[in-house]
Amino acid sequence: MVLTAALRAFPSIFHGAALRLLFKTLVLTLFLFTGLGAALWAAFHALRLHLGWGGGGFAEATATALLVVGAGWLLFRAVAMAVMGLFADDIVEAVERDSYPQAALAARPVGWARSLRFALASLARTLGWNLLALPAYMLLLVTGVGTIGLFLVLNAYLLGRDMADMVEPRHPALPPIPRSSRWLLGLVSALAFLIPLVNLLAPIWTAAMAVHMLLGRKTSA
Repeated sequence: MVLTAALRAFPSIFHGAALRLLFKTLVLTLFLFTGLGAALWAAFHALRLHLGWGGGGFAEATATALLVVGAGWLLFRAVAMAVMGLFADDIVEAVERDSYPQAALAARPVGWARSLRFALASLARTLGWNLLALPAYMLLLVTGVGTIGLFLVLNAYLLGRDMADMVEPRHPALPPIPRSSRWLLGLVSALAFLIPLVNLLAPIWTAAMAVHMLLGRKTSA
C-alpha cells in the first residue's frame, strides 16, 4: 500500500500546485530561520557586551552560525511541515482532482482557521516530543546509529499523524488510514527529510502519498 502510494504520488512533485507550494514553503521557512539567526546574533551581542567578553563580531557570528545549523537539523522538518500545513489544501486538492475527481467534488473544505490550528499543533507537537527526546538523542550518539534510529521511530509517528491530519478531515465519511500504514507513511517522510535536497520535496511528496493511501482504497475496493 505504501509503495504503491509512493509511486503514484511521485508525479505530483512536478505539478504546478506542488511547485507553488514548494516555493511558499521554502520562502517562509527561510524567512523564519533568518529571523532566528538575527535574534540569536542580537542575543550573543548583548550578552558579550554585558559580560565584557572579547572576540567581537567574529565570535558572535561563529556562535550564531553553529546554533542556527544545530537548530536547522532539529527544527527544519518541524517548521517546514508547519508552514506547509497552512497551504496543504493546494496540493491535496490538486491530487484529488487529478486522480479522484468524484472524491474531490464531495470533499469537505478545511478552511484557513483549521489549517492554522493544524500548523500550530503540528509545530508544538514536533518541537515538544523532539525536545523531550533530546537527552536520549545525545546519550545514543555513542552508539553511532541509535540517535538516527530514535529520530526515525519518533518522527515517523509524528509525520504520519501530520499527513493523516491533512487529508482525513476532507473526507470524514471514509475510514481513517490504518495506524500501521500511517506510521510507514511517516517513516518514508522521515527518511526523506534526512537526504539533502530530497528533504525539500518530502512534505509535498508524502502529502500526495497520504491522499492515495486514503482514497486509493475506495477506488480499488
